[in-house]
Amino acid sequence: MPIINAHESKNIIVMKRGRGMGYAGIENSLFFDDKTRLLFGNAKDTLQTLVSEIKGL
Repeated sequence: MPIINAHESKNIIVMKRGRGMGYAGIENSLFFDDKTRLLFGNAKDTLQTLVSEIKGL
């Protein structure tokens, strides 16, 4: 898996299906960063809806 320095970004959007910890059972500290916004839902469906809404502006 590639290493992404997301913690260095100005804004972070994480797409997740729920608030669970994942397979390893370890909470990701990135999720608690002040710059992070969580967007809940199935990633593919949620992103398609988001793109449609933006195109409609």
